[in-house]
Amino acid sequence: MSESGVTPQGDWSRDHIVNADGQRLFCRYWVPEEPPRGLLFVAHGVGEHCGRYSSLAQSLSQRGLIVFAHDHVGHGRSEGERMMVRDFKVYIRDSLQHVDLMKEQYPGLPLFILGHSMGGAISILCACERPSDFTGVVLISPMVQLNPESASPFKVFMAKLLNHVLPSLSLGSIDSKWISRDQKEVESYDTDELNHHGGLSVAFAMQLVGAARLVERAIPTVTWPFLLLHGDADKLCNISGSHMMLEKAQSTDKQLKVYNGAYHVLHHELPETTECVLRDITDWVVTRIPDQAASGS
Repeated sequence: MSESGVTPQGDWSRDHIVNADGQRLFCRYWVPEEPPRGLLFVAHGVGEHCGRYSSLAQSLSQRGLIVFAHDHVGHGRSEGERMMVRDFKVYIRDSLQHVDLMKEQYPGLPLFILGHSMGGAISILCACERPSDFTGVVLISPMVQLNPESASPFKVFMAKLLNHVLPSLSLGSIDSKWISRDQKEVESYDTDELNHHGGLSVAFAMQLVGAARLVERAIPTVTWPFLLLHGDADKLCNISGSHMMLEKAQSTDKQLKVYNGAYHVLHHELPETTECVLRDITDWVVTRIPDQAASGS
């Protein structure tokens, strides 16, 4: 970082936290005008950044929640090699660090976590590590099981071999046409300079494979409340993973909402779908705020 406080990823005069590796993570906060009723951390997905959750965050902050998020290491305005992490658990560590900072600043408020895609895997693993911390978990198109076409046993085997000799080799980029049925949203994704538009390396792909395995092993131990939201035309994160989680998790408060014909980024879908998704998420979270917090006492 230069002495002026400017990096290629942004201006550090804005909010940030410093993780355990000394890397600055760019943060965003959406704070309600009235006394807060709860906290909600947002974990974004592969190759994007937390700014893409502004509409969702504003919807929740209008109902009294402080919404907070950061760009993961190597994403958006945060420091770190682009789309590279030495261990997927770094994302969980950094997320829990941010959560702890906010809990210290706002003690006693109920805490929720929301994750999309890869952020869904991060959220599941965070909640499994700290099951008593979270009042509820919201998962939008979560990465529970990888697409069987892109992660077939043969392809995973070949990726393991390549990871030893050519870890930086690109396996191709995310096809943005499967982000949303709304072409304006696809164009917005494509022109967003803070998104990663290059390929996913073999090394990063192997981290995702490992994370999906961790999630699948953890799901039978899940007891916390959760809401799953998935489009049945999602080609990036298989909806079968959400069905499996609903079936195998031990939680008594669990729900899966399926949106017919919807693609991967439900909070940037066709307007009628997005409106429904924001309402479903907000209503689910607000109804799980304990009465004492809801009354502001």
